[in-house]
Amino acid sequence: MALEAGAEGVGLFRTEFLYLDRLTAPDEEEQLAGYDSVLDIMEGRPVVVRTLDVGGDKEIPYIDLGREANPFLGWRAIRMCLDRPDFFKAQLRALLRSGVGHDMRIMFPMVATLDEVRRAKALLAEARAEVLARGLTVADRLQVGIMVEIPAVVVMADLFAREVDFFSIGTNDLTQYTLAAERTNERVAHLSDACHPAVLRQIQRVIVEAHRAGIWVGVCGELAGDPDAVPILLGLGLDEFSMAPPSIPRAKAVVRTWSLASAQRLAAEVVQLDSAEAVRALVRGRQPE
Repeated sequence: MALEAGAEGVGLFRTEFLYLDRLTAPDEEEQLAGYDSVLDIMEGRPVVVRTLDVGGDKEIPYIDLGREANPFLGWRAIRMCLDRPDFFKAQLRALLRSGVGHDMRIMFPMVATLDEVRRAKALLAEARAEVLARGLTVADRLQVGIMVEIPAVVVMADLFAREVDFFSIGTNDLTQYTLAAERTNERVAHLSDACHPAVLRQIQRVIVEAHRAGIWVGVCGELAGDPDAVPILLGLGLDEFSMAPPSIPRAKAVVRTWSLASAQRLAAEVVQLDSAEAVRALVRGRQPE
């Protein structure tokens, strides 16, 4: 579906689908088959694979995540994986094996600290050694990146950029954590608009620091497919837009209507506004030059 819609790769492969709706965890071989099927279809195009991201609103029966007052701020995603290294390395081994001959990239979710990045990279190195010790081949060089979902990473983006090959901004969670508004709560959902200047300014900072360090930046939240946001992101210097397949044709059409210079002028204006409503009104009232 993605290729038919005009995709040039996969910006976010959600591996939790291999883990959900079952009573036991998928083993290394089952995961390998799942990753291979996607990589084969993409025929050498880049595929960004997010390591297991459960917790929050996603639970699996064979891992006791416990009851938490606020699971979105709890033991989830990379936090859980780092606490269960043997479980995590099964996924990393499958990814390393599947990446041979493909442009596969590994992305760690819900990162908050530099220590988490370093520990995850260390486990990836251990997984590589374990595969090689079995006489199997692994991908020689895989790009390793992180999702930028937590404001702490934005504030320290210059330091994180030294540790990874790319950033992928998860605007759904970044918006939720920036505005302290849980996106599944209908009573405060109106606050969770990623076009809010507080979110756009963070995206701007991440892109600036990433490019200064020579790495690329994508957006894999819903904002990437939002026609109001596409010219803003273009103007901010975003390198990659990742979205659901049905959104691709419309997003491409929006990109074609804007020159880079006019998108840059638009982006410079919207980050100075005071609300998401003002941002959207300006975009909708502006004719591309």
